[in-house]
Amino acid sequence: MNTKWLKTLGAGLALSVAATSVSAESLRVVTDPSFVPFEMMDQETGEMIGFDMDIIAEIAERAGFDYNLNTMDFNGIIPALQTGNVDIAIAGITITEERGKIVDFSDPYYDSGLRILVREGDGVTELSDLEGKKIGTKIGSTSYDFLMKNLDDDDGVTPYPGSSDMYMALMSRAIDAVFYDAPNVGYFASTRGEGRVKTVGPLYEGQEYGIALKKGSKWVGPVNEALASIKEDGTYKTIYEKWFGPMPE
Repeated sequence: MNTKWLKTLGAGLALSVAATSVSAESLRVVTDPSFVPFEMMDQETGEMIGFDMDIIAEIAERAGFDYNLNTMDFNGIIPALQTGNVDIAIAGITITEERGKIVDFSDPYYDSGLRILVREGDGVTELSDLEGKKIGTKIGSTSYDFLMKNLDDDDGVTPYPGSSDMYMALMSRAIDAVFYDAPNVGYFASTRGEGRVKTVGPLYEGQEYGIALKKGSKWVGPVNEALASIKEDGTYKTIYEKWFGPMPE
């Protein structure tokens, strides 16, 4: 038998396997640039960091794809998936029946809800106290939809393109309150807004965040398998506690 030929064949197969392993498909991933602590810009490095950024990096590695990350206003994310301009989005996106008609969602990866944020000393304690007041929320969010459905007087509801915009408006007294995702308003209240703003009232409309993919994506299964894997081996808990502190049972 020609051993030289076998060596050549073996080398060729090794190169083929190596090439396959390094030629993972590159997907277009998009996020919102201002949803702390899920995604935000590191001012020193210029890179996006946060809970979602750590999650997608781990999932990509385990599911077997590379990705190019870009940012856009939250209001444009679902339309971008719908038109096929991006493949995957991770931006604290609430899973809803309506959104599920036009995009695919992964299994839930974060439990959330909506919360009121007001200035210290304000007497607001619940949603009914916001009737007739100026309320900031984010364009295209479930918090905006909730306000429009549940307030009799919604003329003062003001949608903003980014969460930082509505927090600045609250601090400058341009609006009376912010109504938005609980982890985001809570993070602001305990960091930049500490001593000046506070969260009040109950958690409204329990929600779940999911990773959104363009409709019919072949990556839904691999993403769900990777998500289950990081929850099972404790990686998810490590990432969670890095950004939010002790993980509830």
